[in-house]
Amino acid sequence: MTDASTPTGTAAPHAVWSNGAEARPGTPLLVLLHGYGSHEHDLMGLVPELPGEFSVASLRAPQPVQLGYQWFPLAGDLSFSSERVAEAVEPVAAWLRERAAEHPSITLLGFSQGMAMATSLARRLPGEIAAVVGLSGFVVPGEHPSFADDRLREQPLRMFWGRDPQDPVIPPHLVDATAEWMLGHADVMKVQYTGVGHGISPQELRHVREYLTHVVLGE
Repeated sequence: MTDASTPTGTAAPHAVWSNGAEARPGTPLLVLLHGYGSHEHDLMGLVPELPGEFSVASLRAPQPVQLGYQWFPLAGDLSFSSERVAEAVEPVAAWLRERAAEHPSITLLGFSQGMAMATSLARRLPGEIAAVVGLSGFVVPGEHPSFADDRLREQPLRMFWGRDPQDPVIPPHLVDATAEWMLGHADVMKVQYTGVGHGISPQELRHVREYLTHVVLGE
């Protein structure tokens, strides 16, 4: 796997890739967004279980926290500021747009806090994201001036949402808000996995692979 820092400025995210730059043009792009306190290498372990047609980039969140990084600050009860979320989205949205010409589609996969980022990016870039895979995470409640939710009401976001109903990390009010948002803004496949906790199971990965193959690749 290859490391690459974008040359476009200090605010641009650092990425690790599943392949070299020469192999990427013309391939569908899958972008991985890690969870709170993790790092860009964490989700790369999923790559062997995902469709090989994708060029996969895993991004590092910008703010150091604990032994890793965060996309935006989280309080102990998982409360946060939607303004800080919107600020975190902008450099990643710019990075995605820089790469759009090289790839026929862009899909986002986010775990935990990374799911909040993935869905917020799709709300910031309506029509530009092929699909979002959200695992053990949540959608930012409410609306924000930088989110084009009205566009997603007209053309719902294609989504896969996997979670354990007994997830000990994501509080019920965020789960409920996520489900409510999806009702009006997403064409979603929801699957629950018991006994997974705040994690990803092999069965879930198989379902994600199938989803990406059929919904994004059209195979």
